[in-house]
Amino acid sequence: MKKFNVLFDEENCAIMPEDFGEYKTENIITTNSKMIDIINICLRIAKSDAPILITGDSGVGKELLSELVHKNSKRKKETFVKVNCAAIADNLKEAEFFGYEPGSFTGASKYGKKGLIELSQNGTLFLDEIGEMPLNLQSTLLRVLQDGKFVRVGGYKEIKSNIRLICATNKNLKSLVDKGLFRNDLYFRLNVIPITIPPLSERLDDIPLLALYFSNYFNNQYNSTKKLSRDLINRLISQSWNGNIRELKNTMERLVLISLNNVITIGDLKYVGSISQKTDIEDLSNFETNNFEINKPLKKLIEEFELDILKRSVDKYGSIRKAAKVLDVTPSTISRKLSKNYNESS
Repeated sequence: MKKFNVLFDEENCAIMPEDFGEYKTENIITTNSKMIDIINICLRIAKSDAPILITGDSGVGKELLSELVHKNSKRKKETFVKVNCAAIADNLKEAEFFGYEPGSFTGASKYGKKGLIELSQNGTLFLDEIGEMPLNLQSTLLRVLQDGKFVRVGGYKEIKSNIRLICATNKNLKSLVDKGLFRNDLYFRLNVIPITIPPLSERLDDIPLLALYFSNYFNNQYNSTKKLSRDLINRLISQSWNGNIRELKNTMERLVLISLNNVITIGDLKYVGSISQKTDIEDLSNFETNNFEINKPLKKLIEEFELDILKRSVDKYGSIRKAAKVLDVTPSTISRKLSKNYNESS
């Protein structure tokens, strides 16, 4: 894969590559040697049916790597099913994974339902956050891997399974095994081919390329022509990026939407940072109204409360576009209100 060196024009702005395809394998953009080695390993093992365990911090691209394996496997024409193990309620996990027979439990469909294992038959099943799977479900999954069979909830008939399993986690599964939170036998069954994706902090050469790729993507999406200044590129490289590529992508979207000038500079990061502060709020319904002192006009208090909702929404959902969808407003509305507040506070 071609190495990338960022070039700058006479305005000291980064020059956009003519073709990002030179640095792209499927949907993975990289110029980093560690990542290129990982991609080559995945392409070699894609033809097998061996289980793969992908580990790495949140936001490094574990799902993209699983898609790369599927698209280059002998199952590429079959279904690729993705599921976040942490996103399914514990009382529904077994039914979601293995399906259920008609009338198996209160609220069950009278027609029954196929589970994720059955839906991915002959294809690939990607289980993200596998460390969140409860122990009772782990034992059933182990049987599927060992015997290739499972039974629907409320059923008796064994159903044969033929799937390629790829799992991912940002946790240390071996540590969970030692604590009795993850089955030792399942761990070794899943860990046939371990792949560890390095964090963005170990891939500094990827940051300018990814920043330009995402800014180009969002320029096209929002019909703008924003450029990235040299000082911005240098600051991006020096950032910690605890949220990795996902955080960088979200930051570039905010910069493209919020920056007032055609050239995005280091000064614009100050405002982006103000809306990306991490909070302990897990749900937008849990806002603490007592944070607002009743010593101002009602209109001002409402504006501050609205601004707080907007900032936390963007932080919670990761992008202005997604926050706008949840709040049922346009992205431009959020961008305008946030920009107005920034201008007033500057």
